[in-house]
Amino acid sequence: MRAASRRAMEILLYLKDFVREGIKTIELEILCEEKIKTMPGMKPAFKGYNDFPYCLCVSVNDEVVHGMPSERVLRESDIVSLDFGIFNDGYFGDVAKTYPVGEISKKVQKLLDVTESALYKGIDEAKEGNRLHDISHAVQMCVEEAGFSVVREFVGHGIGRSLHEDPQLPNYGDKGTGIRLKAGMAFAIEPMVNMGRSEIFIKENGWTAATKDGSLSAHFEHTMVITNNGPEILSKI
Repeated sequence: MRAASRRAMEILLYLKDFVREGIKTIELEILCEEKIKTMPGMKPAFKGYNDFPYCLCVSVNDEVVHGMPSERVLRESDIVSLDFGIFNDGYFGDVAKTYPVGEISKKVQKLLDVTESALYKGIDEAKEGNRLHDISHAVQMCVEEAGFSVVREFVGHGIGRSLHEDPQLPNYGDKGTGIRLKAGMAFAIEPMVNMGRSEIFIKENGWTAATKDGSLSAHFEHTMVITNNGPEILSKI
């Protein structure tokens, strides 16, 4: 899982240099697929998963998650969320990052910063003896104290031999509730945060979720495991 997760993050960091005005989102998919071919034993986790046809999810601006690569051209001041997973020797890793396209406003940068900060706040609570929703509560408080909202229809999840495993891990919840956390549990923690209201809808392609009010949305994700010495981020470079 460590190998899969780190390789997945390597690809997202590689793609960062190509996130610029004028590139088509399908070009990011092609670059992703070409890059993973240079990594022996690594396979894209999303392609073919429930018939999803691409390796990479590319969600632009008001798109929350599961954006499909297309002929759409990125423009200055857009934001783009890249979500990517790898399958390696029976195990999965799952990561996401949101990148700016050129210059963005301070308010939009705050959205990205808060979403990433919420991810790490959640990871800090992923330790033996805590409850599952301690993670959820930490994410929610970080986001809402900044004036943003968490998406409720999509959640983080357990991960291991399957891409999505129980338990589901919401980005909101009451501290002290949920299952007791134990060493050895692995999670994909992934705050999805809207600048406006939390409500979303699914676009006509049946996959892409977007904000109902048209506000921007950001998404950050790490795969991590609970150890006897606290949380370890498997996808950290």
